[in-house]
Amino acid sequence: MRTYLVVVDESAEAEAALLFAARRAAKTGGGVHILALIPKMEFVQWGAVQATMEDEARARAEALVMSAAGTLMAEANLQPTITVKAGDPVPVVRKTVEETDNVAALVLAAAPKGAPGPLVAHFAGTDAGTLPCPLMIIPGSLSREDIERLS
Repeated sequence: MRTYLVVVDESAEAEAALLFAARRAAKTGGGVHILALIPKMEFVQWGAVQATMEDEARARAEALVMSAAGTLMAEANLQPTITVKAGDPVPVVRKTVEETDNVAALVLAAAPKGAPGPLVAHFAGTDAGTLPCPLMIIPGSLSREDIERLS
């Protein structure tokens, strides 16, 4: 099955990428793989504090993907694959793309104002020609109607 890999975070534009991927998957008989990233934690001298910070970050990421999964069920009646990974975002996304079977596209959303975001900047710039799948960059300013029309 063709899979659209979507990286989600707490930004408003991530919802645009998720909705676009859901619509494309529904229209093409594919699936959606949601990837939530846990930022790499700075080293904290006290181990218990470090562990608490990491646990809280994981809990936020898991809540985020559960919300995204609910959106997919409501919007397109799709049951997504969910992955939560910790580490530096670019290598984690690249490794996930390479390890996931039948990736139809990596779907990212660009911020509507200012810089597009670090993943968009990296994969559309430095790594643009090295991905093993197409890169879809969804403008974060698109409305639901625009996403429906374009997908």
